[in-house]
Amino acid sequence: MKTQYYTSASLDGFIADSHNSLDWLFQFGEAGDSYPNFIREVGAVAMGATTYEWILTHQMDEGADRPQAWPYEQPAWVFTSRTMPAIEGADIRFVQGDVLAVHQEMIAAAGNKNIWLVGGGDLVGQFYDRGLLNEVIVSIASVTLGSGAPLLPRTITTPPLRLISAKAHGDAFAELRYEVPVRADDTTA
Repeated sequence: MKTQYYTSASLDGFIADSHNSLDWLFQFGEAGDSYPNFIREVGAVAMGATTYEWILTHQMDEGADRPQAWPYEQPAWVFTSRTMPAIEGADIRFVQGDVLAVHQEMIAAAGNKNIWLVGGGDLVGQFYDRGLLNEVIVSIASVTLGSGAPLLPRTITTPPLRLISAKAHGDAFAELRYEVPVRADDTTA
């Protein structure tokens, strides 16, 4: 069981542009077989309020280009300090506070499967800060955005992430998989 950050980013390190848009990413369509293989091993998901709101507005709202149902079969934790609308029939748990306590609930719900930190970068950083992040899987797109929401707004230098694999997906993406080493200052205690 791993806690993984799986996402796409621009070549200059942003997961969304300065207007919180993903249009830059959707121009590419599907990026190979990476996602179906990844999601089969996921038993629980977590996201921040901005990611949740983005899903509601851009994928589920009646005004969306192609309205869809809630995209996850797994139980989902939404970290927020605000009241958010629930989705009928979806296993969504609205939580706030320290990610450490919630992580234990997620482990229990995931069983032997992985936990996916859907986003955003600051929430993933909180898991990193507590020594709970095991792996970063990022598909780097062949675009630059200049500004926006950073991939992972943390300084990670010592020890550095350990590259596990690098794989090309078509002519637009490079999927990089990194292991997050255990740090001497691990704060999970």
